[in-house]
Amino acid sequence: MKACHFASTIRAMSTSEKQTIGDKARLPRDERRAILLSAALEVFTAAGYHSAAMDEIADRAGVSKPVLYQHFPSKLDLYLAVLDLHIDSLVFEIQKAISSTPDNAQRVRATVVAYFEFIENEGEAFRLLFESDMSVEPQVRERLNRMTYDCAAAVSGVISNDTGLPKEAAMMLGVGLIGYVQVTARHWLERDSKLTRQQAMDLVENLMWRGISGFPRTDS
Repeated sequence: MKACHFASTIRAMSTSEKQTIGDKARLPRDERRAILLSAALEVFTAAGYHSAAMDEIADRAGVSKPVLYQHFPSKLDLYLAVLDLHIDSLVFEIQKAISSTPDNAQRVRATVVAYFEFIENEGEAFRLLFESDMSVEPQVRERLNRMTYDCAAAVSGVISNDTGLPKEAAMMLGVGLIGYVQVTARHWLERDSKLTRQQAMDLVENLMWRGISGFPRTDS
């Protein structure tokens, strides 16, 4: 829940607002951290990890470089904190979508909507998660794998309960479904598609539901 609060705070702030706030002498630690993470997200997505400079992040956040290092001892620590924030936000939204209804067709719909809304509301974060130039870094790869696993686990739990499939088989389907919606949502974002978001979601939802509905439900 805390991650989602941070993400909402970050999205609501313009660069000028962050700089104005950053100029104030004292801020609650959580508020300062949100400003720093927002500035870091902007710089990392614009420049990539290797070209991003801590000086630029500090300037964008309206703080001195020592203040930035008080919160994050290294650039990697800052990058991982940005990843963690938005991974937690996405996983929370997927889990919320899965638990929002007992109807499986609506669950599929809600999951697709959650991904596409994440793209629309947190496009920079989506690019950071799925187009990271640091994906070979072990600590980054571990987090990205955890994100996929946690999202797939939410899906596979429903599949296992409803179909009676073994957990390993249900998890395989969960990973496949999550991978499919991730890739198609990313394709829609990157290609500047002529399809509207609604049209893209309908296509993705229909294919997902046609696939998963082929596994009969067991009577509870």
